Amino acid sequence: MMATVAAAAVPPPAIVPRCHLSSQVRGAVQFLKISSPEGGPRLLPPVRRAHSTYICRSSRGKKSVSTYDEQGDSELVRRRVLQVALWGAEAVYILWLFLLPYAPGDPVWAISKETIDSLLGLSLNFFFILPLMNSVGIRLIDAPVLHPMAEGLFNFVIGWTFMFAPLLFTDAKKDRYRGSLDALWGLQMFLTNTFLIPYMAIRLNEADDEATPCELSQLGSVMTNGAPIVGLIGGGICLLSAWWALFGRMDVNFGNIEDRLDYVVNYLGSERLAYAFIWDIILYTIFQPWLIGSNLTNVQNSKRGIVKYLRFVPVVGLTAYLLFLDSKDEA
Repeated sequence: MMATVAAAAVPPPAIVPRCHLSSQVRGAVQFLKISSPEGGPRLLPPVRRAHSTYICRSSRGKKSVSTYDEQGDSELVRRRVLQVALWGAEAVYILWLFLLPYAPGDPVWAISKETIDSLLGLSLNFFFILPLMNSVGIRLIDAPVLHPMAEGLFNFVIGWTFMFAPLLFTDAKKDRYRGSLDALWGLQMFLTNTFLIPYMAIRLNEADDEATPCELSQLGSVMTNGAPIVGLIGGGICLLSAWWALFGRMDVNFGNIEDRLDYVVNYLGSERLAYAFIWDIILYTIFQPWLIGSNLTNVQNSKRGIVKYLRFVPVVGLTAYLLFLDSKDEA
């Protein structure tokens, strides 16, 4: 009789709904209905779970999203938003800088002879090779005499673009771009972000597990193996460009520093080419830390800390990345 009363006094085990467990919930207490000699439920001690993720259903059968699923969904949304923004930037870049007549200077379909002559002259003075050869008496061909501010701006952007080659060839996500990186970088040297913006969008695609990694081309191997040299040349050209813009061609009447600053303001507001270079500098300032940050594992272990912070400094961060690139990982 007493056993019957005692058994009746024990409340029935609570119906515990199936709960949502994730890797963040450890040491959860499980209520298990186990028969005992007294006929009542027994509470087992806490059971520690390994780092596992559980997807379980509530009493109504509604499925919850696991922690990993939530993180994966948020990452997918972030990548999609970035891709939309990048493709939108590409459309604006082409329309505004090439086709529409509203930006300073002439659109590509109405380009003036003066602009063409200026572009040809700047191209001949690529990396200041001809002006420097002329300055030491080597005159295989006379360098066009252009305003040093225009020459400095042109070569600054081209020197920075030059350094992007090893960065692209060592990008961990380069295989998501199915085209030729050689062609991409070659076109980037002439049309800069017209081709780099699409690459930045495509590299955000999901990885294809069945795709085989592409081997580096001969150009890619040369650029990665010689990355420190590329960094020194490109960084040196950018530094020389800044000096040339302010102090170059002092033997020609281009005025003092104040006069040159006045010229560059007018130049940016009247020439489409110069105006586009400002866009390129802004975009490079965004893309440089983005790409380096995704590839810090390519940097020598002892130098990753400094490169991690220097990557935000235009030109300097990319120069540091190339100087401290771990060639063993790229061999």
